[in-house]
Amino acid sequence: MSTQRALITGGGGQLASDLYDLLQGDAEVLALPHGGLDVTDDDAVGAAFSTFEPTVVFNCAAFHNVEVCEREEDRSFAVNARAVKRLATRCAETNAKFVHLSTNYVFDGAASEPYDEADLPDPRSIYAISKLAGEYAALAYAPEALVVRTAGLYGLHGSASKGGNFVTRMITRAREQGALTVVADQRLTPTFTADLAAGILAALEAGVNGTLHVTNSGATSWHGFTEAIMELAGVEVPVAQGTTTIAPGAADRPLNGVLRSSASERAGLAPLRPWRDALADYLERAGLLAGATA
Repeated sequence: MSTQRALITGGGGQLASDLYDLLQGDAEVLALPHGGLDVTDDDAVGAAFSTFEPTVVFNCAAFHNVEVCEREEDRSFAVNARAVKRLATRCAETNAKFVHLSTNYVFDGAASEPYDEADLPDPRSIYAISKLAGEYAALAYAPEALVVRTAGLYGLHGSASKGGNFVTRMITRAREQGALTVVADQRLTPTFTADLAAGILAALEAGVNGTLHVTNSGATSWHGFTEAIMELAGVEVPVAQGTTTIAPGAADRPLNGVLRSSASERAGLAPLRPWRDALADYLERAGLLAGATA
């Protein structure tokens, strides 16, 4: 990546921060948070392209509070779809590589097996529909774009819009409440954003285009993930199994959110490490692993 000028939207977020860290030293990197670049402001986007002249753009900006998306449809499509079209168009005009982040929520979750890139999406929420629209915009308007679907993200930099990532929220809640109930019927692959960032850069180096699924390896439920968090963090609380219920007007959530990647296999990309190994590494780095010192 030594010849690259990398523009990262959504700077300061979990994945954006890890991409920034990995790219530093090998590329000139500009990571702009929402306050520095509102991707829905086309003039601001144009100015960023004119000033920085990126050769690769990582679009980590997203409106991803799933429940709020149901109530704020216009904002959801403005950020997750229309802004993507404009970013993709500018990348095409300037011959910049476009990398856009998407989600396992584009599938309805009814399948019994993990979802492959070739499987037909079937989004069931405003968030999911807007993200799928963004995928189509990226691929239609930016030749050789890379759309990366992933799932269950957590990272060292947290998630400001959700009050921290799932791992830290569960540890805090466990210590405050002394017990937890977590849904056991939603399956996914929890993914450490440091691993995801490395996987994305490996795909770029391999020249992968189109749609690519990138997660840590293996699968579990939110309940199983939570049990592993408590075990590795040394927090002894009971974790009861809950069942997904969708209230009227609430967002649908895929029960099967597990992804697999035949595209990675064809490109000869190594799979990311097992999710539990990644979780232990994250907890150690965050000073949350049982017996670790902060």
